[in-house]
Amino acid sequence: MSPDVLIEVRGLRSVFGTQVVHDALDLDVRRGEILGVIGGSGAGKSVLLRSIVGLKDPDGGSVRFLGKDTTHLRAEDRRAIDRRIGVMFQDGALFSSLTVLENVELPLIESHHLPPDLVKDIALLKIALTGLPPDAAAKYPAQLSGGMRKRAGLARALALDPEILFLDEPTSGLDPVGAAAFDELISTLRNALNLTVFLVTHDLDSLYSICDRVAVLSDRHVVVADRVGAVENHPDPWIQACFRGPRARGARAHRPVPPTATAGAFDGNSR
Repeated sequence: MSPDVLIEVRGLRSVFGTQVVHDALDLDVRRGEILGVIGGSGAGKSVLLRSIVGLKDPDGGSVRFLGKDTTHLRAEDRRAIDRRIGVMFQDGALFSSLTVLENVELPLIESHHLPPDLVKDIALLKIALTGLPPDAAAKYPAQLSGGMRKRAGLARALALDPEILFLDEPTSGLDPVGAAAFDELISTLRNALNLTVFLVTHDLDSLYSICDRVAVLSDRHVVVADRVGAVENHPDPWIQACFRGPRARGARAHRPVPPTATAGAFDGNSR
């Protein structure tokens, strides 16, 4: 395993009943990159994410994190890996009965024996890193716009200072300005915190603006994983349909990116 490879997936097989989602799937996630993962509906993007983070046991193949096979770990070893991973699911997946602050505090309480005041300070720092206004900490998820819930989910994913961040459709449901601001936030956090980012998305703007490489899932495996400029020229029919349409032409064109990822920038029209 190359030292610049953080995660190595080899021969992954995922099956649901008679449906084979992945078969002989190989993928490397390199340290420090933003890897965009795309594919058609039912291609298994979210299943791949869940298999890598340990939420689904593969039906074949292996997943290695820093050279260690994580496919069949003891609970104690699995927890050690989990503390190095941050996951943000669609729409934040926050606990509705907890405030934003309590949602972000929860992984810290479960993983560390820290004084309550320190837990609160760390959680407030993570909330501030995502650009949420200070008063958002005391609000419940139902009181937030969709964009703010995504930021709150991102703050919780960052709670344990992960090495790699998994994001599942983070810009889904956001207006174009909000999506651009969230892309900028992800890029800024990657650079500031030395993160690796695994980004499941269907947003072509994200692929062109922040992704170092793009992996395309099709026909139950990774068809290509390369720079977006190389991927768009791949002969696979789905790739050609995706990257040669009007939406792709718009994404390739220059688009303004907000200078800062402020809370208001992607708050509007995102409920």
